[in-house]
Amino acid sequence: METADLDLGKMAAELRQWGARLDNLLAMADVVGTAAGIDRRERLDDLKKKYRAAEAKLAALKAAGSGKCEMIKGSVENAWSELATAFTRIAN
Repeated sequence: METADLDLGKMAAELRQWGARLDNLLAMADVVGTAAGIDRRERLDDLKKKYRAAEAKLAALKAAGSGKCEMIKGSVENAWSELATAFTRIAN
C-alpha cells in the first residue's frame, strides 16, 4: 500500500478479494474437518480476526474525512500489513 495517498476504492476492492479468499479457505477447512489440523484452524481464526480488524480500519478511514485521515493512516497500513502476512502464513 502506498503511504502518500490511500486509494479507498482500491483498498475496498483488495479487501473484498481477501474476503473471498478467506471465505474459500474457511469453506475448505469445514469440508476437510479435523483432518485439516488444529494449527491450520487456529491460523484461519487468526486470519479472520485480522480481516475483521482491517475491515473496521477501512470503515474508520472512510468515515474520518480528510482532516483525520492522516491520523489513522498508520493504523490502517498496519492492519493491511498484518492481514497480508496472515494470508502468506496460511498459504504455507
